Amino acid sequence: MFLIKNARVVDPANKLDAVRDILIEDGIIKKIGENLDAKNAQVINAAGLTAVPGFIDMHTHLREPGYEGKETVSSGTRSAAKGGFTTVCMMPNTNPPMDNTANVARARGIIKNDAAVNVEIIGSITKARAGKEITDFAELKKAGVIALSDDGSEVEDDFIMHEAVQSAAKNNVLLISHAEDTKLAAGGVMNKSVTAVKLGLKGISNESEFAMVERDIKIAEQFKARLHIAHVSTKESCEIIAAAKKRGVLVTAEVTPHHLTLTDKECESFSGNAKMNPPLRSASDVEAVKKALASGVLDAVATDHAPHAVHEKEVEFELAAFGIIGLETAFPLCYETMVLSGLMSFEKLIEAMSVKPAKILGLKKGALSAGAPADITILDLNKEWEYSKEEIQSASCNTPYIGRRLKGGVAYTFVGGELKYGIIK
Repeated sequence: MFLIKNARVVDPANKLDAVRDILIEDGIIKKIGENLDAKNAQVINAAGLTAVPGFIDMHTHLREPGYEGKETVSSGTRSAAKGGFTTVCMMPNTNPPMDNTANVARARGIIKNDAAVNVEIIGSITKARAGKEITDFAELKKAGVIALSDDGSEVEDDFIMHEAVQSAAKNNVLLISHAEDTKLAAGGVMNKSVTAVKLGLKGISNESEFAMVERDIKIAEQFKARLHIAHVSTKESCEIIAAAKKRGVLVTAEVTPHHLTLTDKECESFSGNAKMNPPLRSASDVEAVKKALASGVLDAVATDHAPHAVHEKEVEFELAAFGIIGLETAFPLCYETMVLSGLMSFEKLIEAMSVKPAKILGLKKGALSAGAPADITILDLNKEWEYSKEEIQSASCNTPYIGRRLKGGVAYTFVGGELKYGIIK
């Protein structure tokens, strides 16, 4: 039993922003009110701190099973807890992939034993994520997958994508699109730009993303299916999504902290930690995705946490693996870039990191209501700190943010009423 005293409670779903106490008992929020008391409760004096619904990451690569040298369910979820995430969605590009019920069951066993936070499983759209034959959507849904994606790969065959969207509509399953035309992106290692020419590196065009965003939205519109666009990085994609929403298409979209905060000039270092997919884009694209998040065209912040071993990143830029870890830096980066800059309110950022992901995924989370699971993140908005390699909880450290000064941090993370991060003073 815990009693959180004197926290500023910001709960957009219940339109609450006030100093309150929160009583946690038997894994749920027992009561929120003023001057609460409870015998035998561990008391946290949260004066000066801010309590919000636990963050939900729609896009996390936990790597296990198959790639435990990069990350495990244990290390990845500890990283999530440190970043204030109480629920993460595990992407299906594991080995074996999440393309059948047996593999899903195996992953559930690992999660049950090792996870520090809630983990939802995203199943594969196609068998072996090969883009050739769709999986059994009905069986995967019955097995409890939260959505379907071939993330890391696009379903490029138009016929297969039509079949997938039809099946998704029939089974009321959310499809998550990794929007990338590999024919247009082939061989590219960074954003197609003047910077790429100057560095002598082959570029990846904006069209390689937005052409597939447009195609997938058209197919989803045709069959009235739910579609979510992963890691949006271009101005054109934002415009296509905005137009689709105006037409009533059932489309939502996410943006990553790194696409909100870094441009392709980061690649001038030739560090593999600046190599990601989609690539870091131009300054004008960064401004576009920031405005799209602030206006609600882009619904959610998702990390695309993608751990890699040191030897996969500390090589020539062209040979380095794509990807960045992001669970532990997501909130402060977004808080600085979006809220402290005045682009969006704090409440809107919490909606994008908790309320909207829950709604998109159909999870009964994202609100601090009496009777709800006690998934609570307590923030210190005044904390200033340096992101250091030594303190990273992930098994990997592939990020260009090491050494950066950040504003805003996580003080405590509760998952199902259990304290998973933070020390009671």
